Amino acid sequence: MQPDFFSYLNFIPTNISKNHKIDVIKQRDDLSYYKLLESMKKTGAAVMMLLPMLAFSQTITGKILHDGKTASYIEVVAVKNQKKLSAISDEKGNYSLKLVENGNYNIKLIQDGEEVSDMDILVNGDLKQDFFIDKKKEKQIEGVTLTARKKLIERKADRLVFNVVNSVASQGMDGADAMATTPLVKVDDNSGVSIAGKSGVAIMINERILNLSGSELVTYLKSLRSENIEKIEVITTPPAKYEVQGNSGLINIVLKKNQNLGWSGSLTTTLQQQTFTGNSNSVTINYQNEKLRSSLKLRQNKNEKHSYENYRIEGTDGLKSSDERRDFGDGLGANFSLDYQVNPKSNMGFIYDYGSGHSNMDITNTSDYFQNGNYTNTLSTYAEHRGKTTQQTISAYYDVKFGKQENKLSITGNYFSNIPKSAIDFMTIGNSGEQSTVKSPSTVDYKIYSGQADLTLPYPFAKTETGVKFTNFDNNSEISYQNLIDGNYVTDPIKSNQFKYNEKNYAAYISFERSFNEKWSAKAGLRYEYSIVSGNSLTSGQQTEDSYGKFFPTAYISYKSNENHTFNLNYSKRINRPGFRAINPYRWYININSYFTGNPFLKPSINHNFELSYVYKGKLSASAYFQRTLNGFSQIVNLEGENRISTFENFFNQNSMGITLNYSDTFFKRWEANYSADFSYMKTQVYATAAASRKGNGYDFDLQNNLSLNKNKTVQLILNYWFRLPSNFEMVHWEYTGNVTAGLKLSLMEKSLQVNLLVSDIFKQSRSRGQIFYTTGTHSFNNYYDARRLTISATYTFGNKKVKGADRNVKFDEKNRAN
Repeated sequence: MQPDFFSYLNFIPTNISKNHKIDVIKQRDDLSYYKLLESMKKTGAAVMMLLPMLAFSQTITGKILHDGKTASYIEVVAVKNQKKLSAISDEKGNYSLKLVENGNYNIKLIQDGEEVSDMDILVNGDLKQDFFIDKKKEKQIEGVTLTARKKLIERKADRLVFNVVNSVASQGMDGADAMATTPLVKVDDNSGVSIAGKSGVAIMINERILNLSGSELVTYLKSLRSENIEKIEVITTPPAKYEVQGNSGLINIVLKKNQNLGWSGSLTTTLQQQTFTGNSNSVTINYQNEKLRSSLKLRQNKNEKHSYENYRIEGTDGLKSSDERRDFGDGLGANFSLDYQVNPKSNMGFIYDYGSGHSNMDITNTSDYFQNGNYTNTLSTYAEHRGKTTQQTISAYYDVKFGKQENKLSITGNYFSNIPKSAIDFMTIGNSGEQSTVKSPSTVDYKIYSGQADLTLPYPFAKTETGVKFTNFDNNSEISYQNLIDGNYVTDPIKSNQFKYNEKNYAAYISFERSFNEKWSAKAGLRYEYSIVSGNSLTSGQQTEDSYGKFFPTAYISYKSNENHTFNLNYSKRINRPGFRAINPYRWYININSYFTGNPFLKPSINHNFELSYVYKGKLSASAYFQRTLNGFSQIVNLEGENRISTFENFFNQNSMGITLNYSDTFFKRWEANYSADFSYMKTQVYATAAASRKGNGYDFDLQNNLSLNKNKTVQLILNYWFRLPSNFEMVHWEYTGNVTAGLKLSLMEKSLQVNLLVSDIFKQSRSRGQIFYTTGTHSFNNYYDARRLTISATYTFGNKKVKGADRNVKFDEKNRAN
């Protein structure tokens, strides 16, 4: 009997050891093949009959089990010869997976994007097989903590990922502060968010671009809580499926998934002390069952700070302007999301976000004017800015999987509205004693509609993604300039304006991704966008009509020599379209002679990005980049006599290159460190306006340290230091600036309560100082926005800890332009 038994073993693939083959047969307890082999010894023709039968597709069925209980919605992936087939267990843990051929398969179990089990099995015909989640790899033990912990910093082919959820230093703060802890990402209260050495970045929340920028963007980010943020992705070369808006790529804030069955949530309260006192509060309530996932987030904030702005122009016409400013505002908001699983292969969902608030400033400005260095006049202005905004975002989606290869179709519709209303009342007095009193109310109405369809086709030769999108922008705005004359306010039609703007974008893309072997992989994509633009200034009679279409290619090559060394080479072409306010010709007045205005003839700029990156052991990453910007635009300031005008122009091309380094590690099991540096060189060639061509270097450094003071890591000491040495960018030379932050974090009540105490900008180094170079003279600035502050916060989490499910991110990639 023994020879016949081992004859059966010979039909099992040879890459399995002999002893393992025996174990396979014993585990199956199936003698049908043995009996068949007995008969095959007598009739060799039976072998020829058996082989075609083995080529027929086979099915594996069974249950997914965890701690003796069924595990629902677990992805089962079977891999053979680099071909992948997958299925998902239903709510009772049952799965059914069809295979195209017999043989040895590697089976992986995936839960919430994480691998929780890995095994090899032999398939010879239909098979009933139960699988068990590996306790050593499971993502979370019920009621305790994550055991498969992600790295703090991850470097992927097209992005750097900062896992906020694993950063103790980033917990218990608002979204703007959490983003500021991301390596080489800078957050400025006025100018918004930027990447060290680069410009033109767009911000996304769950792959849905925010239609805000500058101070409006920072205000919104402050309404988020770091407890609700999973990770922040700095996508320097976005794939073709993403919008091409944003010269230097995208920053994607991924909010945490509602993973807990039943009810769960968190409460956070924060007190901030700057020159004035501010506060914020938020509550998150989640509910989830086997098919329904829902979340409600409520937010409130109130803020107040003391800011200084100083601006000086030296030339034939000279100016020395000084602002002492009190900024104060408040906000309320709510976010509701609902996701329903129609069946194991389809789900639908709805997201609604509402926000309203006030943004106010009291400004005392003194402007001294000069001619050829000689003093001529002083204008003293007191201004009250009162702004109110109401924003709404609605997104609905439907996802469905179909076909043997688990093809996926996603359909999404988005609506965004932003209605900021503002009133600027100011009074200006000159040396002559003449007084001018002005009211300048304005209303802006942004509306954006978009619809898209994305199709994923996991073909054996390459994973293919394709899709189409349509977006409609509407911007209707009105501003009035009213002089106080004989006790009545009279409208000045020359300084008032009504503006209507419409833009339609049509887009289509396709991309291919393939792994050639364990070391080499590549991805390439092509996106085409066609835009139709029309602008109409009803007051001035200015009309603009334009249309343009462009191709935007992307390409990635990845080489992994072994587990310790990975190389990536990327290219992307992108566009930077101006925001609505940058093209709106109406004027925001500072005093009777100074104002900001948009340019309706402004064109988008084009950017080419090249990047070579290297990752060593997941701890050290280095990337070398090159950017070529064509038809770049920026804000410029002109002074003619006492008339100061700030507007936007296309006026430069720029080459920039640099090296970014990042190192993250844990020393002595208690000291978590993350260090980053960026060294850059840029050359700006000006072809229009009075701006001067410039070249020079940039140096940015970010040092983050987190030290656990006890074994359980419930007491943490934080010490961070970001600084920029004197650097050059575009036509600006920046002086040294830095920020030292230190604090203490406590985890109490079995880590259900997090208490933080942080002091930011301890040495008051976070000043914005530098020079802007023009052919007509040099402009200099020295601003400080009350960055030194004490923050005390407490966050309490409650509810069920049992984990389940996956989440859906909705893309809305145009919201960042409504600014």
